[in-house]
Amino acid sequence: MTHERSAGLAETARALADGTLTSRALVEQTLARIEASQGSLNAFRIVRTDAALAEAEAADAQLAAGVRKPLLGVPIAVKDDMDVAGEPTAFGCQGEFPAVARDGEAVRRLRAAGAVIVGKTNTCEFGQWPFTEGPAFGATRNPWSPEHTPGGSSGGSAAAVAAGLVPAALGSDGAGSVRIPASWTHLVGIKPQRGRISTWPRGESFQGITVNGTLARTVADAALLLDAASGNHDLDPHRPPGVDASAAVGRDPGRLRIALALKPPFTALPARLQSDVRAQVVELAEKLSALGHTVEEADPPYGQIGLTFIPRATAGIAERVREAPFPALLDRRTRDAARLGGLLGGVPLRAARGAEAVLHRRIGGFFTSYDVVLAPTTAAPPPRIGAMLRLGGLATDRAMIAACPYAWPWNVLGWPGVNVPAGFVGEGLPVGAQLLGPANSEPLLLSLAAQLEAELRWHEAWPPREAAVDSRAA
Repeated sequence: MTHERSAGLAETARALADGTLTSRALVEQTLARIEASQGSLNAFRIVRTDAALAEAEAADAQLAAGVRKPLLGVPIAVKDDMDVAGEPTAFGCQGEFPAVARDGEAVRRLRAAGAVIVGKTNTCEFGQWPFTEGPAFGATRNPWSPEHTPGGSSGGSAAAVAAGLVPAALGSDGAGSVRIPASWTHLVGIKPQRGRISTWPRGESFQGITVNGTLARTVADAALLLDAASGNHDLDPHRPPGVDASAAVGRDPGRLRIALALKPPFTALPARLQSDVRAQVVELAEKLSALGHTVEEADPPYGQIGLTFIPRATAGIAERVREAPFPALLDRRTRDAARLGGLLGGVPLRAARGAEAVLHRRIGGFFTSYDVVLAPTTAAPPPRIGAMLRLGGLATDRAMIAACPYAWPWNVLGWPGVNVPAGFVGEGLPVGAQLLGPANSEPLLLSLAAQLEAELRWHEAWPPREAAVDSRAA
């Protein structure tokens, strides 16, 4: 196992369990990698140096005593919208935030599986945008090309995993915020069924559109982290039936009917799939066809689904702004979105939430003809750092929808989606494709993703070393 890059999650857990490695040594190496990369990649908002080393020593004591847990002693990063006891949860905002008293449910479950939480990763303000930049922490950069964003809003988690700082990380996805950065950093990103990984201390995050998910280099590692983090708090409103994600990874998916959906869903602003991205997604469709699946172009009956997204998203931002300790420091775009959320928070919000059952029936009907949807994750490769940072609200929306029109409908539906790497465009910029399914379809999506990975071996490609550690890139 190299000092310079993290090994995979399952591989690391095995090495710790069989005693070829100590958690203390591993966490020291991880912290050294993070420190060496902060000036260039800037993936972390908080690095828990002392706490992580203490947790590693406790894990080593358990390992020596014969205790075995799925992630015992393994360093993991979590996005800075998740509560970690003793640390602030700033969620991309400026200001000094108080330390929270207890772990959120997802973090509690990771610790129960034995994980060592090495730090909290950067995210844009309240996770609103597909870039990870802001006055609170600067710009988080893409390990594949430091002039470009890793995406957002789980950009810090994606950058940390893609650069090999940690073997895997948690992110969250409210309009593609796991899948978009996964696609732009050549990772597997799982957006699970709503409620699969708890968002507690919030029963729902952003009116139910935001879920917690996993980022890793391989399907097996993303599934292992999903299994470790999954489960519910007693008061969670969404409690899907359990799935064994890891068991699905080795399973033959069978011959599937796959709909290749290239048309962007309804958006009020124009969106067009770039031809080089389209070519990569079509190539993936051809690979699935060669594997024996039936693939044909067909678009889910989305209809006016966008009208149900805006009230939920903006009402969710309004809730966060009301709780914010330093509202004057918030981005003007955030305050404008919160004002809109205040206007849409009554009847329009209730109508938007009520429409979900209708959408489930209509789009669920599509899955009587098809098993899986294959769609682009984004319409474009990652933008340059700063491209969206200082735009006004409407210009940001235009740029965001032009680049990322494909991910958000599955947040309205609450159903699972998995980003898989789809290769590179232009000057070596990663792009991805999403495998999308109906309710509780994680096992099917993961078995299909693993079948693709066995053919394409995307995890064998690493970012150029100089891009990942060169502090001159900052």
